[in-house]
Amino acid sequence: MKVIVIGAGVIGLSAALMAQARGLSVTVIDREGPAAGASAGNAGAFAFTDILPLASPGILRKAPKWLLDPLGPLTIPPAYALQITPWLYRFWRACSPRAVAASTTAQTALMDLSRAELEPFLSTTGTLPMLRKDGNLQVYETEAEFQASLPGWEARTAHGIDFRHMKAEEMAALQPGLSPRFIKGTFTPGWWSIADPKLYVQALADRFVAQGGTILQAEVTGLKPQDGSVSIQTTGEPLIADKVVLSAGAFSHWIAATLGEHIPLETERGYNTTLPPDALDLRCQITFGGHGFVISRLSTGIRVGGAVELGGLSLPPNYKRSEAMLRKAKAFLPGLKTEGGKQWMGFRPSLPDSLPAIGRSRVSPNVVYAFGHGHLGLTQSAGTARLVADLLTDTSPAIDLTPFSPQRF
Repeated sequence: MKVIVIGAGVIGLSAALMAQARGLSVTVIDREGPAAGASAGNAGAFAFTDILPLASPGILRKAPKWLLDPLGPLTIPPAYALQITPWLYRFWRACSPRAVAASTTAQTALMDLSRAELEPFLSTTGTLPMLRKDGNLQVYETEAEFQASLPGWEARTAHGIDFRHMKAEEMAALQPGLSPRFIKGTFTPGWWSIADPKLYVQALADRFVAQGGTILQAEVTGLKPQDGSVSIQTTGEPLIADKVVLSAGAFSHWIAATLGEHIPLETERGYNTTLPPDALDLRCQITFGGHGFVISRLSTGIRVGGAVELGGLSLPPNYKRSEAMLRKAKAFLPGLKTEGGKQWMGFRPSLPDSLPAIGRSRVSPNVVYAFGHGHLGLTQSAGTARLVADLLTDTSPAIDLTPFSPQRF
């Protein structure tokens, strides 16, 4: 069976490697090449404890205040506000308690599968030495902020997630130099990370090619089912495959639309600054939840980034957002050296209910969708790859895919 995977990010390449392991002949095609999008500049976390959907009553309470700050954790550029209104309406509907409970259950199932699949996948691809298990520290500035977080931790307890709350002196022992403005924190040891996300995805690409795979660089402009196969139109030569995996990140909905399927994918534009490795003696990832960003230790530097800008794919970057997070990071960790940083902006592909689209196209069972993971693409990559391989080989999926149906909207 000949399979073409559209997208050479962490989802696409992980799926390509697992399909190879099932004995399939696989080609990957990408508009820019391996590790060029969100897979290159993310925070590097396997956030298996992050089971709560972004769409939730909590975010609705915070959003009005955040939206008043154009450089804050959440912003919608005025030039894009009208275009994103239908997506925001779906997001609002996904914030109901019933919807959040269903999304949390589905997210947990995918997280459990992804965690179970990760280390075997890293071992078979030769990338296990890149895995780190330093954990994550979420910090709070006020007692009210800490108390507001407790329902989320109770939900994690119900799903067996390990964590411990800390007072200021315990946090200081874990991470020296943290500002005393943070009075409490919560440490989750099950929050893992990769040495560098771009180097990791490049390593996956190298392994895929070494095992006989082919990577082509071209933009896919359309899909067309025909006689039990799929025709792929590109900016280069047209291609034919028995089956296609659509995992093109933030551009996936454009390609799905050529099949007549309109999936409400939007783009959470994320920003960061990567500082030199000696910028800080960082012991674990730190999440500043009240400010919407994290600081993480990579093999290639210290990365400060996050936040959400719902601004689509066409507006120019606003690097003042990177600068604002860096200033806050300096205030929160006074020993941080902020010189010599490199700024970045990337597109997180997000669906309104915070769950990815994983499943077959309604138009053709030979097209498998795997996109829309939002902040959790790296985290859920191994689990998603397992599910894609199951679908390609007509194997019963490892978990119930109903909540992830591309047709659920």
